[in-house]
Amino acid sequence: MTDTELLALHREIVDVRSLSREEGPLADLLRARLVEAGADVHRLGHNLIARCGAGPVICLNSHLDTVPPGAGWSRDPWRATAEAGHVYGLGSNDAKASVAAMVAAFLRLRARNAALGATVVLTLVAEEEVGSGGTRAVLPELGRLGLGPAAAIVGEPTGLDVAVAQKGLLVLELREIGQACHAAHARALGARNALRALARDLVALDAADLGGEDRWLGPVTLEPTVASAGAARNSVPGEASCILDVRTNPGEATAALVARLRGAVEGEIAVRSDRLRPVAIAAEHPLVRAALAARTQARLFGSRGVSDLACFDGVPGIKAGPGVSERSHTADEFVLEIEVLEGARFYERTVLAWAAAEGGSA
Repeated sequence: MTDTELLALHREIVDVRSLSREEGPLADLLRARLVEAGADVHRLGHNLIARCGAGPVICLNSHLDTVPPGAGWSRDPWRATAEAGHVYGLGSNDAKASVAAMVAAFLRLRARNAALGATVVLTLVAEEEVGSGGTRAVLPELGRLGLGPAAAIVGEPTGLDVAVAQKGLLVLELREIGQACHAAHARALGARNALRALARDLVALDAADLGGEDRWLGPVTLEPTVASAGAARNSVPGEASCILDVRTNPGEATAALVARLRGAVEGEIAVRSDRLRPVAIAAEHPLVRAALAARTQARLFGSRGVSDLACFDGVPGIKAGPGVSERSHTADEFVLEIEVLEGARFYERTVLAWAAAEGGSA
């Protein structure tokens, strides 16, 4: 695939509406393009799996879905608009730039055939923005097909810097029980106001022990996000609750952290989700060295945002891709054409460097 063809593909896929759980038309288009290029493509729902080469397996993974467009767009979010080296459109940056670049890299690697020295598995997945359903469905299928990866690259907009660590997401609910009554009589009755108790506990959590800092990710963070209490202006609420968004670090046991938080509050803390675990890879790992060889100016960093990298349990992986994270989910989202081109070259060179290292260690 030439650079011109790559940029045309990127604009073409930006033009295709692919909100989460509506990725079917985009999966159709990309399957057709891959088949036209001679690739063997396996479809699983709205997810695509393509493979080439032989040898140790490395997975190139990115997502087809987008969030809905927010307010403030000055252009049509559903159409790719190319202006002065920029491509505007919903998903142009997150993550259709990575998708297009990975498709181009895959096809270029496929042209090497036996000289490749590795099996490259391209997985283009659905529902990343709403719980990583696509990757969670695809990974068992790779195992069934005998394509369990030895390494993974997850395509997200990172400026082609390399995320070697990623925070986990622990969702908790803090719940307080009080005594519902008329607000005028609460003090005389000595009623426990659940909302006041919730406020006390939220303040107490500011001083809770969240564990140590991570080299790449910094401290564990806890933020109250959605609170609920009361139904009437003149009634003391008998129940109040708040969702706690906790961003965790590798090496911290979830159960131990939750136990410390429970010890810091009067109310009850329930775990609502702990499936997005933190991940990390050694800076000296062959995959990381391959990425740095492919792009010498890349920096290593830790990512506070979660992605499908969390799904690759036990598989050494990095997160890297064209575009910039700060543009994601914004009005007039865009990516630079040069970023897409450099992304394809980065993925191709990283796979080749990793395959050479794996072949040398075999």
